[in-house]
Amino acid sequence: MTAPDPDGLLAEQLLRLTRRVHRIQKRHLEHRDLGITPAQSRLLRTLAHYGSPPRMADLAERLEVVPRAVTTLVDGLEAAGKVRRVPDPANRRVIRIELTDDGRAALRELRGARRSAAEEILAPLTDEQRALLGGLLDTLIDGPGPDTGEGRRTA
Repeated sequence: MTAPDPDGLLAEQLLRLTRRVHRIQKRHLEHRDLGITPAQSRLLRTLAHYGSPPRMADLAERLEVVPRAVTTLVDGLEAAGKVRRVPDPANRRVIRIELTDDGRAALRELRGARRSAAEEILAPLTDEQRALLGGLLDTLIDGPGPDTGEGRRTA
């Protein structure tokens, strides 16, 4: 008989939560009837973080996907009027991607859908549990602090 694997259980719980979050966000997105896929939503959110229109290669790197995947996403968003391709002012061979006014409006709707999904997911938690979860998630996202050392658990 093997001993229980608490880290394996945590990993499974994280994967199940990730899938649940994705499903709920997708449902909230579909209810907004924006005609935007979760992948397109991610591209729009990423695009909004740039100070000036990025190149396709920049988006691919930031999204950690192959450039062809970005081309497909941009094609769909461009056809829907959410983004447009614009020439680089310094190098006419380079194409940059910028949000349109419709794209910015879609982003506002997307933020609302994400907020609604988060409210649904977090509904069973008390304020104290939410604060604790937020702290734990920060630790997981940021990694170990300078005093904890790599791979060492702290109480």
